Amino acid sequence: MSDTLAGVAVVGSANLDLVVEVARPPRVGETLLGRAGGRFSGGKGLNQAVASARSGAPTRFCGVVGRDEAADVLERTLTDAGVVAALRRSAEAPTGVAHVLALDDGDNSIVVAAGANAELDPEDAVAGIAGAAVVLAQLEVPAAGVAAALRAGRAAGAVTILNAAPAHEAALGMLPAVDVLVVNETECAELGGIDRLQDAGAGTVVLTRGAGGVTLHRRGLDPLAIAAFPIEPVDTTGAGDAFCGALAAALAQGEPIEDALVRACAAGAVVAQHRGATTPALSPEAIAVLVASR
Repeated sequence: MSDTLAGVAVVGSANLDLVVEVARPPRVGETLLGRAGGRFSGGKGLNQAVASARSGAPTRFCGVVGRDEAADVLERTLTDAGVVAALRRSAEAPTGVAHVLALDDGDNSIVVAAGANAELDPEDAVAGIAGAAVVLAQLEVPAAGVAAALRAGRAAGAVTILNAAPAHEAALGMLPAVDVLVVNETECAELGGIDRLQDAGAGTVVLTRGAGGVTLHRRGLDPLAIAAFPIEPVDTTGAGDAFCGALAAALAQGEPIEDALVRACAAGAVVAQHRGATTPALSPEAIAVLVASR
């Protein structure tokens, strides 16, 4: 990593999350009464950028939003969290929106309308990651932009992280430019499993399993299991994104990946204990308290 690189750059999606609390998902053709859960800033990219900044790393976010009130909400969220917002405002598409069903057991179901996120292009992405020590991306924006960000980050000497969510076959072609791949069990299976991912170029794979913790797979080494922190979840909507953002922050701060993953698990646990995909309760101090409790 070059000494001139610093902080985290996140390339990805930004949505306004509309949350409804329900006991269960509705059946086809059914109208189900729920409780208004609130309106929150979201999108995997924005969530991860906020988590990175709140975990203590200088962070920049690159994304595309509409020219609407929802975009103003998202920009305020980024600014309030200390993220440098590199937002392009689309002349035509509205800001992305996610409809979140928050279930009583803490799980969730989400439907996303991409809106302006679908306009993020390679030029946006490459400009957005310039100078970063760690580049973090997901797959809620066009694959061409993600691939361009990862290639440019790798060429500049940054650590590149891809959270292959949602799972997309295009991720396999990006793996030669990825230092750390983060997938959950479903995404891993959809992409063909650990062996296929490593054969495609992913030397380091972080497999997340929610309450089951994470497993670090590195080519030539035995898998390393890291336990989750025991908590009573309130809303798991942003826990995985907090994990990714905190992982990027820890790596940018020079932590070895084993320690970075413990901090990432702690960040996910903090966010899962609060409603909404982001929470001001996430901080370096909150992470340190949980880590010290282990």
